[in-house]
Amino acid sequence: MSQSIPESMRHVHMAEPGGPEVLSVVEGPLPCPQTGEVLIRVRAAGVNRPDIRQRQGAYPPPPGASDIIGLEIAGEIIALGDGVTGLALGDAVCALVAGGGYAEYCTAPAAQCLPLPKGLSFTEAAAIPETFFTVWVNVFQRARLTGGESLLVHGGSSGIGSTAIQLAKAFGASVFATAGSAEKCAFCQQIGADAAINYRTEDFVERIGALTGGRGVDVVLDMVGGDYTDRNLACLAPDGRLTQVATLAGPSVTIDMARVMRNRLTITGSTLRPRPIAVKGQIATELRENVWPTLEAGTVRPIIHRVFPLADVQDAHRLMETSQHMGKIVLDIADGRRRP
Repeated sequence: MSQSIPESMRHVHMAEPGGPEVLSVVEGPLPCPQTGEVLIRVRAAGVNRPDIRQRQGAYPPPPGASDIIGLEIAGEIIALGDGVTGLALGDAVCALVAGGGYAEYCTAPAAQCLPLPKGLSFTEAAAIPETFFTVWVNVFQRARLTGGESLLVHGGSSGIGSTAIQLAKAFGASVFATAGSAEKCAFCQQIGADAAINYRTEDFVERIGALTGGRGVDVVLDMVGGDYTDRNLACLAPDGRLTQVATLAGPSVTIDMARVMRNRLTITGSTLRPRPIAVKGQIATELRENVWPTLEAGTVRPIIHRVFPLADVQDAHRLMETSQHMGKIVLDIADGRRRP
C-alpha cells in the first residue's frame, strides 16, 4: 500500500479570506499521519456552513489543524501512524476532521474514524460525520431528547436539519420543522417531520402552540440565534431545552429570564471543532453503537442534494450560500474534471 502513495496531491487552496473566487485547486505535499492518526485517500468530502465561515475568515482552524478547508471525509486508509489499533490498511472509513478535507489525502485521528455503513457509498458516507456528530451531541447528549418527547428543528431542509429530523423520528420523538418555502416544507415532511412551518408566511411560535395544544415542545434545535432566541424559549414546554449549534442571525440576544425561571428552561449548545480528540472519539463510539444500525437498516440516510467535482469547489460554496439546497452538498474528490 505504501508504494501507491504519491509525493503530491491536489487540494483546495484559499488565497485569502473572501468570496468563493478565492478558492482554487493546487498541487501540494501530502500530510503525514502523526501518532494516533491515519492517512486516508479521500474519495469524497462534505461541504458545510463552517467551511463558508472559514473561507470568509470568521472561523480559523484550531492550533495544529490543517489550514485546508473541510471537516468531513470518506475514503480508504493507506497509512497508519504510531499507536493506531483497531484499524487496518485498506479499511473504508468516514471521519470527522478539524481541517484538511478538501484534498486527495487527509489525516484523521483514528478515534474519529468510523466504518462505512453497509450499503452506503463513499459519497453518502462523506455526508455523515459533521452533521451526525453535531446532532448527536446537541440533541441527544446535551438536550437529552428521548422517545415520546417533541422536537422543533429550525432549518429543517439543511444538512443538520435533515439529520435531526430523521434521527429524532428514529428514536421515537415527534418532530416539527421550519423551512423557507413550500418545497422545503414538503421535503421536511417527506423525510419524517410531523409538520413543517414556512417561517416566511407563518409565525412559528403560534403554529407550535397550535400543534402542541398550547404545551410547547420539549427541545428546540436552532442555528439562527439573534431574535429567534426568545421566540424559541416561547415555544418550549415546562422543563424544555433550547440547544444552539450556530448563530446565523448573530450571537447577541435579549431573552425573557422570567420565562426561563418560571418554566425551568435550559439553554445549551456546543461547537465540535475545538473539542479534544478523546471527546470526539467517545461521540464516535456512541454513534457506532446507536446510529450506525439505523443507517445500515435504511431507517436513516444522508440526503445528498448535489455532488460537485473538486474543481467546481467555488460553485459548491456558491450553492451553500444561497441556502437553496435540501440536504447535503458533497465534493467528489476523485473526479478532477470541471463540468460545463
